Amino acid sequence: MPNCLVIMAGGIGTRFWPISRSNYPKQFHDVLGVGKTMLQQTAERFDGIVAKENIYVVTSEEFAGIVQEQLPFLSPDQILKEPQRKNTAPCIAYAAYKISKKHPKAKLIVAPADHVILKEEAFKSRIEEAIEVAKNEPVLVTLGIVPTRPDTGYGYIQYQDSAVAAKTVKTFTEKPNLELAEAFLESGDYVWNAGIFIFSIPTFKHELTKHLSRLAEQFEEGRAFYYTEEEPGFIKKVYAVCKSISMDNGVMEKARDVKVILADIGWSDLGTWKSLHEINEKDDQLNAVDANAMLYQTNDCIIKAPKDKLVVIHGLSNYIVAEHGNVLMICPKDQEQQVKQFVEDATKLDTSFS
Repeated sequence: MPNCLVIMAGGIGTRFWPISRSNYPKQFHDVLGVGKTMLQQTAERFDGIVAKENIYVVTSEEFAGIVQEQLPFLSPDQILKEPQRKNTAPCIAYAAYKISKKHPKAKLIVAPADHVILKEEAFKSRIEEAIEVAKNEPVLVTLGIVPTRPDTGYGYIQYQDSAVAAKTVKTFTEKPNLELAEAFLESGDYVWNAGIFIFSIPTFKHELTKHLSRLAEQFEEGRAFYYTEEEPGFIKKVYAVCKSISMDNGVMEKARDVKVILADIGWSDLGTWKSLHEINEKDDQLNAVDANAMLYQTNDCIIKAPKDKLVVIHGLSNYIVAEHGNVLMICPKDQEQQVKQFVEDATKLDTSFS
């Protein structure tokens, strides 16, 4: 049975405003300035592991055209359109139950479309290890990122240390406070939760039926409709009534047989401007620049703007300068949590700013 990839690409990415907009979120942008969007990079990352005909993208109805444009090799059946955002468990269930109609015993790899992975070969090795484990054992597998700092913005996975690559998961902890994050780092048996999952379809179905039985029933009922003209209508009805819950909360935290493979892969979930600054190449003054810019007495900034404009900055330290479309944002990096408020206020002025 084949390996199938499910790319989750339906989010809005508000914290990356003004680049990420409600009608064109960050996963469809070349955020790193490398000539490819995050979605395109995600798909290419699995070359040699998953055949193009076995790549599926789950996204919002409004983004289906963008997905088709950026990944033209996808057939319409490979783009799964969600009528509402209901978190990751329904998203994964939709893909798994649809794919199971063609490939009932396939191995699934589920990955977000907006993550950065700098060490591509190491990533492929870890994914191949995870696929092998999922093929031989009825377990759910996830990748755990070796932490480099006590970050409070990530979930953590505690594992039971052993000589094998796939280690038994003890606990999941959602975004801890700083004191707890520091304790996790010091203990040495915690990793960041990357939100990347690997399992066989039968194992996933078994665990979903066990822990989210109603959700499993709802998507199982669509077996006759998948890959037909009746699929969109069926999915609209299911999404109107199904539970909104994450894969972590609904399944991973409750399942008894979960394994984690430790991964040093240069990973970032790229959730904020500060995280983009951390992974980008920087000049001698620690500025990360993706713009046509002239900088004077400016340091530790991230600057992203269209190349057809000249950006001149004097005397800034530790700032975000980001321009896209009809919005220019200038904000201290350590105040980036205000971005969501900026979006809310700007939307009240004019919805074209959102």
